[in-house]
Amino acid sequence: MSVPSAIRSPDMVRGLQERAARALPAGHVENADGWLLRHAPGCSWWVGTVLPHADAGPGALLRRVVAAEEFHAAHGTAPRFQISSGACPEDLDRVLAGRGYHRRCPMSLRVATTARVRQGEPKESLGVRLDDRPSRAWFALWRAVHDRYGDWSAQRAMLDRVDRPSAYASAMSGNDVVAVGRAVADDGWAGVFGMATLPEARGRGAARGVLAALAHWAGTHAADRMYLQVERDNPAALRLYRRAGFGEVCGYHYRTGS
Repeated sequence: MSVPSAIRSPDMVRGLQERAARALPAGHVENADGWLLRHAPGCSWWVGTVLPHADAGPGALLRRVVAAEEFHAAHGTAPRFQISSGACPEDLDRVLAGRGYHRRCPMSLRVATTARVRQGEPKESLGVRLDDRPSRAWFALWRAVHDRYGDWSAQRAMLDRVDRPSAYASAMSGNDVVAVGRAVADDGWAGVFGMATLPEARGRGAARGVLAALAHWAGTHAADRMYLQVERDNPAALRLYRRAGFGEVCGYHYRTGS
């Protein structure tokens, strides 16, 4: 899919990443001159990364980095920064590398029209159930695939903090949930999160059915565009999302301190 240049603009990238932050809300957030400092104990580590989206001159840049480091030190966590090209200060990645931060987790931010994703529903797919809250079975499958050893209560509390309209999709094989995903509607966009499929259900259209169901839901919530974030080293997921019509807006990565 070809992505319009307007969606590739720094302002749009910032807007999408900040929508994602609202869909993955940290327990504590401070706005430090446009940089979002986040603390999310017990959640996946990326929920607590710094979103350094406001520009900063050479002198201010280092001061903001140090302030973010002090924020994390006060909370007993390692500082981590999410680096989206064009949406962050130009020299930030270089400054962090010079301070010993390690580059990790290359990611892809992707978008599609809701209508295009709806068209990707397989002709013979499993039934998909939509709920406005995560069922016990939805949450159990997501944890089994992605976060078996994480803090159950912290992850559940994070979902409870989401204050935008949400849908939790469960692909069913008989009475069993075999694939899940969720969507959050936010100002004309629907973000896709929490996609997970049991190994034995892969190749049966379960994930495509979940995406299509979420797209149908997005269309009823005035969201005519969708976005998601996916690891660049996950070829199966990249293939699924390309087939569903998601094209890349930009790549991004993280810088992690010791």
